[in-house]
Amino acid sequence: MKKYVLFSAFLVLSQLICFGKYLPPSKTSQGKSFYQDKLDDPDAIYFTPTNFKITADGKTDVSDALQQAISDVKTKHNFGILFIPEGKYLISKTIFVPQAVRLIGYGKNRPQIILAKNSPGFQVPDSTDKGKAKYMFWFVSSLSKPGEPVHDAGAGTFYSALSNINLKIEDGNPNAVALRAHFAQHSFIAHADITIGNGKAGLFDVGNAMEDVRFFGGQYGIYTTKPSPGWQFMMVDTYFEGQRDAAIKTQEAGLTIVRLQAKNVPTVISINPNYHEKLFMENCQFDKVSGPAIIISNEDNAVNQISLRNIDCRNVPVLASYRRSGKQTPGAGAIYKVKNFTYGLQMDSLSADPVYKTIQDLQSSTVFPEPAKKDIPELPAINTWVNIQTLGAKGDDTTDNTQVIQNAIDKYQTIYFPQGWYRVSETIKLKPNTVLIGLNPIATQLIIPNNTPAFGGFGGPKALLESAKGGENIVTGIGLSTNADNPRAVACKWMSGENSYLSDVKFLGGHGGMQRPGTPPRPGIYSRGGTDPAWDTQYWSLWITNGGGGTFFDIWTASTFASAGAYISNTSTPSHIYALSVEHHVRNEIRFNNVANFNVYALQLEEESRESTECQPMELENCSNMVFANLYMFRVIRLIKPYPYSIRSWGNKNIEFLNVHNYSQIKYTTTDPLYDVNTDTQVRPWEFARLFIGDNDAPGQAKGGITKLAGGFEFAEGSCADSKGNIYFCESRMRRIYKWSANTRSISLLADYHWDPLSLACDKNDNLLVVFKYVPKPGYLVNGKPEEFRNPPDASGTSFSGWGNSGFGTLVYSVDPNNPDETIQLLKKAPMGEINPVYKALYPAHRWRDSHDFNTITVAQNKECWIAPDGVTIIPIAYDLARSSTLTTAWPGKPAYMVDEYDKRTVSVDTDPQGNISNLKYFAERGEFTSATDTRGNVYIGDGQVYVYDSTGKQIKVIKVPERPTSLTFGGKDGKTLFVTGHGGLYEVGMN
Repeated sequence: MKKYVLFSAFLVLSQLICFGKYLPPSKTSQGKSFYQDKLDDPDAIYFTPTNFKITADGKTDVSDALQQAISDVKTKHNFGILFIPEGKYLISKTIFVPQAVRLIGYGKNRPQIILAKNSPGFQVPDSTDKGKAKYMFWFVSSLSKPGEPVHDAGAGTFYSALSNINLKIEDGNPNAVALRAHFAQHSFIAHADITIGNGKAGLFDVGNAMEDVRFFGGQYGIYTTKPSPGWQFMMVDTYFEGQRDAAIKTQEAGLTIVRLQAKNVPTVISINPNYHEKLFMENCQFDKVSGPAIIISNEDNAVNQISLRNIDCRNVPVLASYRRSGKQTPGAGAIYKVKNFTYGLQMDSLSADPVYKTIQDLQSSTVFPEPAKKDIPELPAINTWVNIQTLGAKGDDTTDNTQVIQNAIDKYQTIYFPQGWYRVSETIKLKPNTVLIGLNPIATQLIIPNNTPAFGGFGGPKALLESAKGGENIVTGIGLSTNADNPRAVACKWMSGENSYLSDVKFLGGHGGMQRPGTPPRPGIYSRGGTDPAWDTQYWSLWITNGGGGTFFDIWTASTFASAGAYISNTSTPSHIYALSVEHHVRNEIRFNNVANFNVYALQLEEESRESTECQPMELENCSNMVFANLYMFRVIRLIKPYPYSIRSWGNKNIEFLNVHNYSQIKYTTTDPLYDVNTDTQVRPWEFARLFIGDNDAPGQAKGGITKLAGGFEFAEGSCADSKGNIYFCESRMRRIYKWSANTRSISLLADYHWDPLSLACDKNDNLLVVFKYVPKPGYLVNGKPEEFRNPPDASGTSFSGWGNSGFGTLVYSVDPNNPDETIQLLKKAPMGEINPVYKALYPAHRWRDSHDFNTITVAQNKECWIAPDGVTIIPIAYDLARSSTLTTAWPGKPAYMVDEYDKRTVSVDTDPQGNISNLKYFAERGEFTSATDTRGNVYIGDGQVYVYDSTGKQIKVIKVPERPTSLTFGGKDGKTLFVTGHGGLYEVGMN
């Protein structure tokens, strides 16, 4: 009888949803409370009537008291926990949660926070707000003072969270969103039911990770832009029901989704028009999806990557639709399984040419299966937890707690660590069933002091924390710090088995450190000077070995003192890694050696400027049967040197890479995403949906018809040709300009001035034009005032303008190549239009506009231009000249071609007699730094190789070159020979 009643209720709910109405879930459907009893923590603040003048009856407004409680946590400790007991709490305004503060509910039932009906300001869209909404909870980097703007969470907002708390939006709040969460590592939303009802959404702007969250009603469950550091977003075990427009509306979020259920929605994933997404979904269920389950926007674009695995569908007539073409991918009956759907740029082997295609394997079925089994274990019952402080441990960063902690492990299964920094002096060894629980990895740490005898001197790796071989250990919410001067230290040696779990663990010793108010700084990334001799003097931070494995979730390992952030070796235990962030090491970020059966989702690697210039991001050796999904590999904007490979691979088989993002805002992106040592094979595409390394991958074909003219360069770029066919190119960091003579077929160093050359061109009279970086000297005056360069307005649309890329001028000088030292002169400026007609206009050949304004900024009217010595060649002044390594020639009356680097797309524009450009059109879904046009109008685009298109945009061939091309130009005596600069050399391509 109970089953019949529930089924009847479900039918009524489904009918209401179909007619655009929504009833919240009944009380019996509320998620289970994750923390069912109070946890004692002297450093925490408890939101109780004893501590605050509140009533948890759902009728009394607690907004001000709740904000005060959060502020108290931040003010008192800088980081920590606000515990909220079971009850109903009414709010009517936005509550701001600063960095490293966690809101955690407890009790037999989860506490519920309710936005009151018709709360002020939640009725109309906020046109000044990024999300055009108002929020119940807004995660911020810091609390604003009265009159200050809100400081939204960003790339440096760590350790924030909301867990085990339900949220509800009452009627009369149509523009309400429950959460705004644009935070970074070790921040998350977990164990929450979000009842949106007639509100706008449950969450705007995702960040880092989410687990066990359910969304009911709303226009959207989630709508989002790019996460704040540009990383992926990891979602595990989520549920969406009854959204009016889509479960998730997204752009650039790197959605990495495992075990999502979506029910009674028009669309599951809707990608915004003209935006890409890197979507990976596995073991999900779509049930009663009336419209297309997935709406894809940027078709046949390398940055757009869609990978679906094992998706069960019931009453989902259309699996995917495509905005531009209007095409659709239909389902396979009333019930079917999507075994494999992969859409994007793909390589079936190391030697295969990259091609745009769709892999589609849909299998009809008669039975809709049960949801996939979770691989995240439940914690033991909370009444079995033993508080380590009741046993005598002290988290004062002074007392040696080694014996207390080890004795507790030997006696008890589950040990709870309240907030505190717990010093130890020996390895903490877990028993096979030991569970260690903390609730904030910056507030709760295990620490070995500098020069701890057991971890010093010469010797093999010695772990701070060591799990039991083959055990079922759980460690969560604890930071591990090996400090700086402990050369034998490994922070965690993990040998537990398939059912073990490591989660929310921070490996301290680099970026992301925080201090309590009034305490001295601990060793950090730059705490002992610009560089530190202690960098790269310890073993690996996380070492998974000797059959170790299990599930790893939301881990950040960024200790520059370690030789690598993670080292996985000698194991074939089936394992899943979710949201592992590895950053800022000197030589290696992550190594896999003799590993099998690991699936690695949302692995993020980052190289910093001071410590990681020579760092190898990943090494993959003798591995098999592995999947890397939504792999992001990034070099920061401050790096000024190239690096050859993101992944060094050898001896691997049956490795699948899905949704790979190899990138930087600067031109020094890692040259190739993967180099296979044994086959001497370079994988060139920086962005691709799939690469498969099989059992017997052979090396690629040798490149023919190409002559290497010169080599030994660090990063050759900026090539151009004069009227005699001579070729000029430069090395920006080394400040050198070279000339290759068409007559003598030899190369010479033309200039090595101390001004950084950025890009080159020749005017009508063969004067060499050099766009260069000019840094003013302090104290130098012009007309009695300091020389000053401020970024122009068009700098605001590119992140390249930040992080130190300001305060300099991008100017142009010219030289006579026959006498450069005596003829160098700065070009003069003039208003655009003063030269009429122009001979030619020179624009940035490529632009990185990660605010997605390329289409408008490229054709925006320039106010001024540089005038070449010939008087008829101009260079319109634009901020993007500061980053562009090549120039494109805009001839009046002819199409010119420019690259949108961010979206990897080449566009064409028209040029008027004054040199203004307009009428931007998409030409080809490829592009990096450069293109060139031959006399027949064919367009040559550098994108790993050289892709050749006819004037209509149809690809006609591929020229495989020995190195990734950085610039292309036609020259030579006949003017019809293609010259290619790679990072290390200059090449001549024989043309038919």
